[in-house]
Amino acid sequence: MFGKAAIGVGAVAILLGAGSLAYLHRRYSRLIDEKLAGGPFVQTSQIFAAPRTIAVGDAMEPGELLSHLRRAGYGESRANRVGWYHVRSDAIEIFPGRDAWQNEAAVVRFQKSRIVQIVSANDHTERTQYQVEPELVTSLSDRNREKRRLVNFEDLPQVLVQAVISAEDKRFFHHAGFDPLRIVKAAYVDLREGRKQEGASTLSMQLARSFWLHPHKTWRRKIEELFITVLLEQRLTKEQIFEYYCNQINLGRRGSFAVHGFGQAAQAFFGKDVRQINLPEAAMLAGLIQSPSFYNPFRHPERMQERRNLILSMMRQNGFLDVQQYQAAAEAPLGLSPGSLEATEAPYFVDLVNEELQARFQDHDFKAGSYRIYTTLDINLQNAASEAVRVGMANVDDLLKKSRRHRGKEIPEAQVALIALSPQTGEVRALIGGRNYGTSQLNHVTAKRPPGSIFKPFVYAAALNTALSPDAREVVTPVTRIMDEPTTFWYDEKPYEPENFGKEFHGEVTVRQALAKSINIPAVKLAEIAGYEKVAALAREAGMTLDTAPTPALALGAHGVTPIEMAGAWTTLGNGGYYSKPHWISLVRAQDGSELYRAEPEMRQVLDPRITYMMVSLLEEVTRSGTAAGIRGRGFTLPAAGKTGTAHDGWFAGFTQNLLCIVWVGFDDYRELGLEGGKAALPIWTEFMKRAVKFKEYRSPLPFEAPEGVVVVPIDPLTGAIASTACPRTVNEVFIAGTEPVKFCYLHGGQTLSYVSGWDQPVASATSTHQAAAPRPDPVAKPPLPERPAQQEESPAKRRGFFGRLLGVFR
Repeated sequence: MFGKAAIGVGAVAILLGAGSLAYLHRRYSRLIDEKLAGGPFVQTSQIFAAPRTIAVGDAMEPGELLSHLRRAGYGESRANRVGWYHVRSDAIEIFPGRDAWQNEAAVVRFQKSRIVQIVSANDHTERTQYQVEPELVTSLSDRNREKRRLVNFEDLPQVLVQAVISAEDKRFFHHAGFDPLRIVKAAYVDLREGRKQEGASTLSMQLARSFWLHPHKTWRRKIEELFITVLLEQRLTKEQIFEYYCNQINLGRRGSFAVHGFGQAAQAFFGKDVRQINLPEAAMLAGLIQSPSFYNPFRHPERMQERRNLILSMMRQNGFLDVQQYQAAAEAPLGLSPGSLEATEAPYFVDLVNEELQARFQDHDFKAGSYRIYTTLDINLQNAASEAVRVGMANVDDLLKKSRRHRGKEIPEAQVALIALSPQTGEVRALIGGRNYGTSQLNHVTAKRPPGSIFKPFVYAAALNTALSPDAREVVTPVTRIMDEPTTFWYDEKPYEPENFGKEFHGEVTVRQALAKSINIPAVKLAEIAGYEKVAALAREAGMTLDTAPTPALALGAHGVTPIEMAGAWTTLGNGGYYSKPHWISLVRAQDGSELYRAEPEMRQVLDPRITYMMVSLLEEVTRSGTAAGIRGRGFTLPAAGKTGTAHDGWFAGFTQNLLCIVWVGFDDYRELGLEGGKAALPIWTEFMKRAVKFKEYRSPLPFEAPEGVVVVPIDPLTGAIASTACPRTVNEVFIAGTEPVKFCYLHGGQTLSYVSGWDQPVASATSTHQAAAPRPDPVAKPPLPERPAQQEESPAKRRGFFGRLLGVFR
């Protein structure tokens, strides 16, 4: 009787156990299948830079194109979703995949380090240029600021695979998910030491734990871990398990981002693609797995070197290395990349992208979905910007230490912002929002600060616009003379008494001279002539958000504006009078490949092209003889226009024909920097532009061209009149046709010049030093110019002698 009962109890227990096992099997099978459906990292949105254009005739080594393709996600496997390539002796065949930027395959042929032919593999016709897949900037897989670059098993160097299994699970390719020998050894060591000393988790168990389970160490979790491990081994090959493990593993932090996977780690620590990792680098990455924070190579290089060499020793014991290979690798330096996170990951730019995605697409969760976001970022320019900031801010630190204002005081670290964009399209090409993203995530590109004198061009543009305003009381031209002297301005019955830099006054100056030397009093006087409301209206049309009343202080940039707003405003000056709104996202694709968004450039005309060209000419003068002449002294000699700015902070804004850049330097606590823009921001701008013009897209910018309706007139600088042949010095000045002087120089005598650039007909020669040239009518249909009082011709009886004429110049 007892035996039958025991048998019954046993049968029930077996049935219950079998039922439990079946339940657990179904439960964990479902969990695994849900996670692996479409790939375990399917919920990873990827942010890409702008595509790179290559052309026949470009100087390029095959290896350079190959490195770019690898960084963009291409591989040698035809199953690669992004694309694959095939290397020939004299060419590279490129085959885009289903997730590629575009679908045209191509063959790129090389000869003597130059591209000699591009042939479309779709229709077998030749192309003059080809768009290569954009590089991956970063992957954001969740809300915990994780960064991950996915890799395939076949892309992993053999030395990395050997290093990982030597460090973590040397029998990985031979056991069934758990290693009995390792478990026995771990138990023995733990008993001998009297505490938990030896780990027994295999790679499969670690993957099961990190993908599906919580980190708390309980018996229930261990049982669940074993179940999932066994199921994983049944469903996946060893290579698939290893690939998932290599993409999931936590390898520490760079700045505020968690680095996950060897693809991201190779970029973060060595600045290279994981396929290019060598033996000592592979051992270092494998050594990070045990404790990424403790062995952080940037904070604890000695610990990391010791740990790396231990991994190399394990690899030797496992037969992967001989003595010579071991010794050479153990003696090698860590070889960490000196590049910052700003250079490799553009974190402030990525934050700007994420903010716009969330604002524009509120119904889409980009951090929990799988989207491909293509941006306007130029990786080469971003690297150039990062290096320019590093060099320039070291110089700022030195100047601040020597500054009398800060001597003996403890001051915070100065901050910086740099934004570079295309003036024609508004596409942001490079962006640095701060000095160190790991220290501060505040994006200074979007922080409001007084722009100082880089706002003055909009005051001058409003003043020059009087030439096209029928209700203007007077017409301002580049030779208009303004008295620079202590002046009280009244607005809303309140006095305003601005000062010049250094409290110096210069007497009578021309508009060109006033802007070149950035003199304050003439700027306010010009704003008064144009009308403070018109200056404010022009600024708003150029994209600035002004939250203050248009007062005289507006002329000196006393209002708050962000660097990105100023960059947009300055496109008006660099793009013939057309405002190009800054933007940084070009295309967004959903997981199924459908287009969610495609950018359309926003442009509007703000200034007449003739006014714009006069402003460009005045800003070129700033870089020749004014406050921005330092860019020439520092070796940047290409055609450029720019302006320094000094308020609480230091600014510089400038552009070539195809690239515009704004730099800001200041303190977060709003204290005065104590350095002019020419000393703080201008050197960074110059360093950046010198690096930028090395790339073919920005090399050899063209000179600025005058539009129709602009004349260039030789002027005598003493009289402001049209120069004669006897004038000892002349300057070529630009005018809107019809606003140029009508008198020839009366001071020096001589023959009048016979031709003025921009006039259809030569000016008739005249022997009289007082004969006026009739102004040429405006060839472009614009509002009529206001009439000006006619200048009376002096009678011969009243003509003065030389000293009388000289005295008349200074009246």
